[in-house]
Amino acid sequence: MRMLHTMLRVGNLDKSLQFYTEVLGMKLLRQRDYEEGRFTLAFVGYGDESDHTVLELTYNWDTSSYDLGDGYGHIAIGVEDAYQACEEIKARGGNVIREAGPMKGGVTVIAFVEDPDGYKVELIQQDHNARNN
Repeated sequence: MRMLHTMLRVGNLDKSLQFYTEVLGMKLLRQRDYEEGRFTLAFVGYGDESDHTVLELTYNWDTSSYDLGDGYGHIAIGVEDAYQACEEIKARGGNVIREAGPMKGGVTVIAFVEDPDGYKVELIQQDHNARNN
């Protein structure tokens, strides 16, 4: 078994695609409208779905926003340098809601950004020499 994708419902597909592709650097892998069901699915990610877990953005044509509730946590993305990633994200118009720095009670460097729908995305600085961060 392997993880295939995570799905998020989005209120504005164009804004979400702009955020995930232009701000976070993912690629639009595929997109399809389902006219009878009145929704669009767009898959984004950092590599081909055959060997990467991707993100499915579901846009229901008649819904412009969602109550995110308090059960949802975040998506996590590994980065080489969380400090630099935050600067690049801000330069591209992204919303950094927790600047890069050590996590509370730990040493792993993390940061958080927010997508157009309010979903949180955690950036985790990856130490390529020690994979136990």
